[in-house]
Amino acid sequence: MSELEVEAERPIGALSESPAPEDESDLATGRIFNIQRFSTEDGPGIRTTVFVKGCTLTCLWCSNPESQQTEPQLAHNDALCDQCGRCVTACSKQAISLAGSGIRVDRDLCDNCGDCVRVCGPRALRMIGEDKSVDDVMEEILKDRLYYRSSQGGVTCSGGEPLMQASFVAALFQRCQEEGLHTTLDTTGNGSVAGLQKVLKHTNLVLFDLKVMDEALHRKTTGVSNKTILRNARIVADSHAQMIIRMPLIPGVSATDENIQATIRFVQGLRPGIMVNVLPYHRYGMNKYSMLDRSYPMGEMLPLTHERVAEIVGMFESAGLPCEIVT
Repeated sequence: MSELEVEAERPIGALSESPAPEDESDLATGRIFNIQRFSTEDGPGIRTTVFVKGCTLTCLWCSNPESQQTEPQLAHNDALCDQCGRCVTACSKQAISLAGSGIRVDRDLCDNCGDCVRVCGPRALRMIGEDKSVDDVMEEILKDRLYYRSSQGGVTCSGGEPLMQASFVAALFQRCQEEGLHTTLDTTGNGSVAGLQKVLKHTNLVLFDLKVMDEALHRKTTGVSNKTILRNARIVADSHAQMIIRMPLIPGVSATDENIQATIRFVQGLRPGIMVNVLPYHRYGMNKYSMLDRSYPMGEMLPLTHERVAEIVGMFESAGLPCEIVT
């Protein structure tokens, strides 16, 4: 099944076009849905990756659907549920009922208060998204300072879209650099110029996503135009920060010869010999959709063959762009 035959779900709270203005009321607080220690695919060395919640895109192939909505969300893992019924009793909105081997959540009634999570013994229920201060996040980050030093690693901010919380990310990165830590921004590029420049002041490396060069196809498969993204790619290329282009290889969308060649032409105009990372499509995030009571937009789409991925790598390298596969 081709993703071109599927319309993307646009969850409430995800933005469909223009990035939202930042809330400047508390610049030292960010909404985080995960802090992952010992990351090795989000920049050089051993890293801690801070995942912020909220994204301006709703890509059909997104492997972190819990990152899209800005508000905290209730997730349920039926594989852990013992059907004790305590969550049903705790819910004042009557949004939870027992169903099959797990539970059913009525999303129209649920207000994400978290009362059910607090009584769930097997931890089948959890809230995704928590507001944390820069100090809170730094406390986690600094636990692995020795690993960063020995591996030339550091800290990465990913998402979601970090530029939606640019003031928080900039404050976090400033603190990291004051501690001598390397900083990496992993971004879709869909944010304001002011927010991007604010973060770039304290960023050593930018992992910049380029998905689809055709604007109509980009809008169809991600929910937004790519005009802002391409503009911001040029801004990053003109900055002091190191830049690596990251490209998801989606069958029938980004992994076509036409899109690869268009991407090559664009990247060649950014910086000489810029590094490209290709990320082959996978289905590792499928279960996350069911935990949020969403259907998986990509259906039965299969990954590319190893031969096709190698062919695409060769296309970039033949054009003078070093290319690596990131899985």
